[in-house]
Amino acid sequence: MQYRTHHCNELRLADAGKKVRLSGWAENIREVGGNLAFVVLRDFYGSTQLVAEDEKILKTFLDMNKETVISVTGTVRERSSKNPKMDTGDIEVVPDSVEILGKCRYNALPFQIQRSREADESLRLKYRYLDLRNPAVKQNIVLRCNVVSALRQAMNAHHFLEITTPILTASSPEGARDYLVPARKHPGMFYALPQAPQQFKQLLMTSGFDRYFQIAPCFRDEDARGDRSPGEFYQLDMEMAFASQEDVFAVLEDVLPPIFAEYGLYNRASEAPFRRIPYLEAMETYGSDKPDLRIDLTAEDVTDLLGDCGFGPFLNQRVKAVRVTNFTATRKQIDKLCADTEVVSGNKAYWFRLDEQGELTGGIAKFLQERKERIAQTLDLKPGTFVALSCGSLGAAQKTAGVLIKKLGELCPDHMDREKYEFCWIVDFPMYEIGEESGQLEFCHNPFSMPNGGLEILEKAERGEVDPLDITAFQYDLVCNGVELSSGAVRNHDPEIMIKAFEMVRLGEEDVKAKFPAMYNAFCYGAPPHAGIAPGVDRMVMLLAGEESIREVIAFPMNKNAQDIMMGAPGRVEDRQLEELHIRIAEDTESDKL
Repeated sequence: MQYRTHHCNELRLADAGKKVRLSGWAENIREVGGNLAFVVLRDFYGSTQLVAEDEKILKTFLDMNKETVISVTGTVRERSSKNPKMDTGDIEVVPDSVEILGKCRYNALPFQIQRSREADESLRLKYRYLDLRNPAVKQNIVLRCNVVSALRQAMNAHHFLEITTPILTASSPEGARDYLVPARKHPGMFYALPQAPQQFKQLLMTSGFDRYFQIAPCFRDEDARGDRSPGEFYQLDMEMAFASQEDVFAVLEDVLPPIFAEYGLYNRASEAPFRRIPYLEAMETYGSDKPDLRIDLTAEDVTDLLGDCGFGPFLNQRVKAVRVTNFTATRKQIDKLCADTEVVSGNKAYWFRLDEQGELTGGIAKFLQERKERIAQTLDLKPGTFVALSCGSLGAAQKTAGVLIKKLGELCPDHMDREKYEFCWIVDFPMYEIGEESGQLEFCHNPFSMPNGGLEILEKAERGEVDPLDITAFQYDLVCNGVELSSGAVRNHDPEIMIKAFEMVRLGEEDVKAKFPAMYNAFCYGAPPHAGIAPGVDRMVMLLAGEESIREVIAFPMNKNAQDIMMGAPGRVEDRQLEELHIRIAEDTESDKL
């Protein structure tokens, strides 16, 4: 190559005496004694030390700023003081010529490249191109590339075809807000960016394609959180014709464990078959529909045991208990556990413990003394056992217990096997729920899912023979280490069943035809049974990299407010552009008054 004979992580002691050319960024420039300078040269692959002994080379190095891009030609020699922390630490290069390829014109950088992760996040995102120069940041993006490549290879090996679906499409009611794009040639009308390729991939199944996948971009106008990026994200979208729930499970149980074992922080991952947990059981046992099975703690219903113990908050409420053996945390740690649980769940947590002398102590223990023996026997308490408690409505007690399980797992190393990837399937989700705002029956998860029991169960519900809230669907979530990677379902491919499912939520045949015209019509021409799922790529890589924030594994992420502060997006546009799109910005009268 014109600019280099080797990259900066390639030279070793065996290369001593070679004439080489290297190119990269001057990461560090250090003058010693006025007649010697050391420069650490960094490129994508690593770093090599340069030593300037010639007066002209020395002046060139000292006159330039850090992060200047240079190309040097010189001789490799063995270092007298080796650096075991560098892969190239046994050698150095003595340049006899230096060419400046890209001058850094700023004396001060927004942050030190090697310590960019310690900088404020807004500063990192504004100067993301500098942040990405940090090898620790760059390695997450490299990991992402390798994982995506491995996913593609695995899906191809399972005879899936990679098919791209449209980005400009129609708005549809899929749960989140759409990003809308005005149509210049059709005044007053809009495209929408797809929240997911859901309808297109089902249409591919009706078109006669047997197995589809893509690394699909999805767009949802929703708020950010640690495991969700606002605006844009990617998923391994897949669909299979003539397939059941078990067929989908079999593919992912074969595809994911080897990738997690190879690319993850931990080299252990669940083997097939993954554990299947019905939704109601997950909520009752783990207090969550995304349990972290690395934690061996579970919740128990102790309403009959403790509901009438005289402790006010328990009266007429559901009470859940989480038992922890060999508990050694301090009172300060327990107080923090309860405070953190309340912040996350919105509900208070309570506790007591059985000490080494067999006495109930701490927390609400004074309310339990009269039934000490019964409690110890029912809960099978051993000395040194800690019991965390939650109460409230069934949902509130379960949610709080779920938070306690997670927090206690983090607090108690004996109860959490951290260094593994533990997968499970959450199955049998409710088809319907009562909407918090409407107070009426609504779809719980995915309106395109096949109800367990088909048309017959819906007709029974219509006749009042079955409670609609008891109907489950062939819907499933894939969970790993307490993180929901994906939702999927066996699709409702029968128009008659689809109409009946929508009638349950007060939408008739005409509504279905209007909202989903292509899919409804396609199904009327004969559709095969089909099923699919779409694990989130960003979340997978976040787990593999051991990161807490999904932004750490995205090359150019938005901030929490869905802003790209590096590029200045979203931003204003010229009036001429708005006129072409037949759009006028409404005046904010309230702001004008202020």
